[in-house]
Amino acid sequence: MNSVLDSDSRLLVRLAAAIAGADEMNTRRVIDEVVTANVSAELVDEVILQSYLFAGFPRTLNAARMWRAGSGIAAPERDDGASVRNAAKWESLGEKTCEIVYGDSYEMLRNNVRQLHPALDAWMIADGYGKVLSRQALDLERRELCIVGACAASGQQRQLHSHLHGALNSGASSEKVYAALDSLADLVSEADLVRYRTLLTRVLSSRENVH
Repeated sequence: MNSVLDSDSRLLVRLAAAIAGADEMNTRRVIDEVVTANVSAELVDEVILQSYLFAGFPRTLNAARMWRAGSGIAAPERDDGASVRNAAKWESLGEKTCEIVYGDSYEMLRNNVRQLHPALDAWMIADGYGKVLSRQALDLERRELCIVGACAASGQQRQLHSHLHGALNSGASSEKVYAALDSLADLVSEADLVRYRTLLTRVLSSRENVH
């Protein structure tokens, strides 16, 4: 079923999953796959950058170090999109992107996260969905497929459930989402893969019942 995903997208999903859930040896192996396939450095950078949201800075920094060493490609000299001068823009973009991802559940999400802590809600929108996930170098559909990979590999089933919906809401077909999960066969256990595929089937069924 992986044939419904183009090679670069499949490798980006695998990269996101390895950063979030694999040990260093397997992360290096997946990065070597990415280097060998000559995936666009700009796209690889974007997947590594967004990984700090789902894997934390230590894993993200380690992955960036392995990517630089393995590819021999230097980091860009500057990134204008990272400037804090863009804070207001991040908030506006973040609201729009988050609403796409969560669809009809957007307001419920915002209320639920605010109840956990208002700072988490603000950071989720401005930093997560604005500063990071609204960057233009990688389209939202592939970003969400990569988040599916990251959540699956790290065993975060609650977030996986949300981002299975998010991938579909962002334009991915059900076949592409199944293929993204199947691309992780060597990075997650067989039992987990069966469980995640079953979860996706339930998500698709619930969306059919709504519509």
